[in-house]
Amino acid sequence: MKIRNLQDLEVFVAAAEGGGLSAAARALNLSPAVTSAALKRLEASLGVALFVRTTRSMRLTIEGERLLMRAQPVLESLRAAENEAMARQAVVEGQVQISLPSDLGRNQVLAWLNDFQEKYPGVQLRLHFSDRLANIYRDPVDIAIRFGKLPDSSMVALPLIAENPRLLCASPAYVAARGAPASPEDLKNHNCLCFVLDETVYNRWSFHKAGVTVTVPVQGDRVADDSDVVRRWAMSGHGIAYRSRVDVFGEIAQGRLLHLCADWEGENVPLYLLVAGRRQISAAVRLLHEYLAARCAEMPRPGLSQPPPAPASPDRAPAHPLG
Repeated sequence: MKIRNLQDLEVFVAAAEGGGLSAAARALNLSPAVTSAALKRLEASLGVALFVRTTRSMRLTIEGERLLMRAQPVLESLRAAENEAMARQAVVEGQVQISLPSDLGRNQVLAWLNDFQEKYPGVQLRLHFSDRLANIYRDPVDIAIRFGKLPDSSMVALPLIAENPRLLCASPAYVAARGAPASPEDLKNHNCLCFVLDETVYNRWSFHKAGVTVTVPVQGDRVADDSDVVRRWAMSGHGIAYRSRVDVFGEIAQGRLLHLCADWEGENVPLYLLVAGRRQISAAVRLLHEYLAARCAEMPRPGLSQPPPAPASPDRAPAHPLG
């Protein structure tokens, strides 16, 4: 027979350590009837007597001594694992203020954070959606999730995605009406949807292939300082966007956007979780970073089945607030 109830084993150990069932009942906050039934159930399942009982005392049998030697470390290990899990959950209690990029924040990370709060219900989130790189020294922000590298060497970047190239993409309707560029140089014949980066219109798009790098000046009839707006314009057929893979992989997988010039790769804009310094990397921040990195690793590449590479080691070095 097998032990089928962990509480029965706990009662046995508590009785052996305390000298009787009354002590076990007090230690486990159970009634004497429950502890007595548990011990009888355990002995019946094992087919052996674990205690020699008299009217005034209980002592372990040889089988009981053997079981006690094995049961004590098992229960101690389970208690330690339970305490560790509870401690990890406790560290994320309280408020965490997060700055998020507009598009990725609304359309990807928001759902992940909802799941995170279900897993750790003690956490309170205050979210700030903006493509402006938050000043985490001055603004009411604990951490920032941003594309690119660090603008300040005193900040620390915990990597979420190491390889995140920008892609050319447009809706099927746009391609049907205007055609698809055969190469990046053809972008001069297309309406390009530009975005504002560091208060400057980002209208020089770079690509590389087989060791060759080209930078193409582009123009169009729409510019926005909100990356979510640029993605929506592209999906509505207004032009070609230059967006990071993690921002548009879902739309490309579903056919709502087409990956253009797929044999050329745009500039890489890795995704980081930024903190002001290493002293701010608390247990809570580490836990949130681990959770988000795991979710990012599940995101497929357009046209490929495998997930993106695992995050690299923390990097230092000008963050693009947009993807």
